[in-house]
Amino acid sequence: MINRAQVISTLLAVVVTFAAASPVFAPNAEAQSVNWKKLSPKKSPSPRAYPAMAYDPVSKKIVLFSGFDGSAYLKETWTFDGSTWARLNTVSPSGRAAASMAFDRVTRKLVLFGGFDGKHDLGDTWLWDGATSRWTQAHPKSSPTAVTGPMLFTDPKDGHADEFGGFDGMFYQLTTWRWTGKNWTQLHPTNTPGARSIAVAALDNKRKNVVLFGGLGDVRTDNTWTWDGTDWTQQSPSMQPPTRYGAGSAFDPKLQMVTIFGGGAGGADQNQTWAWTGTDWTQLNTPTSPSARESMGMAYDAASGQLLVFGGLGGSTLLGDTWKLIGH
Repeated sequence: MINRAQVISTLLAVVVTFAAASPVFAPNAEAQSVNWKKLSPKKSPSPRAYPAMAYDPVSKKIVLFSGFDGSAYLKETWTFDGSTWARLNTVSPSGRAAASMAFDRVTRKLVLFGGFDGKHDLGDTWLWDGATSRWTQAHPKSSPTAVTGPMLFTDPKDGHADEFGGFDGMFYQLTTWRWTGKNWTQLHPTNTPGARSIAVAALDNKRKNVVLFGGLGDVRTDNTWTWDGTDWTQQSPSMQPPTRYGAGSAFDPKLQMVTIFGGGAGGADQNQTWAWTGTDWTQLNTPTSPSARESMGMAYDAASGQLLVFGGLGGSTLLGDTWKLIGH
């Protein structure tokens, strides 16, 4: 058991600030019904919070790296093949939590950036090659500020990995960067979301943009933005989830929507499942669900056709369970 406030303050060194105004929220009476099913893999990573997790199309496996287990910042690399987890014995980035990674379609590698190692916010860049199952540290000439809780996602226009936001120990960031394969290039969109970290950020493969929602920030984060590869656009949904941070997110091709699960809400973890229709958020009806949690890993396994959630922090308990979304 670990102290929830201790994890948030130690790991992120931030205070959750919510606007006085209530976020837009309304239940959907005709919500689509789906369900979650708990899996029982023969082997699993230990319980942890804030791992980096993404699908690797090269190896056709989910890759999970790092996380905080209540006493240590881990540097383990695990893969999931659709039925079980396997720990890989490979040279890896240093131990950390709240890093982020995304697949770069041009270089065919996962790009890992940022995180917190217990003392410092990190600004190193690592590349995962699914063909060799190896990590390689990149040495770009320019790079985003070292941050905890950045958002990485595949750019909808050119396929490179992009980075937005994060917390540098003093300030939340609002810059947008693009990985070129050898270097990070800062982009200068006309519009930009407010500075934030550990927000929802997922590529919407149907609408060819990235959806950003929530997170931690000094200004209001109860808003929805989309990124088209050139500029950010604030959306005006008629309803949306209550403001949250550390939620899991991924595009589900069966639903044809970016789907989010859980997240923290200033002291109360969530277990709701929401989906982005392209213009609005809808809460999905889930009779069975993972327990309320934040800071979990979430990704869609294209090889096995499963939307997966792993681990996270529920109240003061670290979790190590694996769930998949079914019934849709």
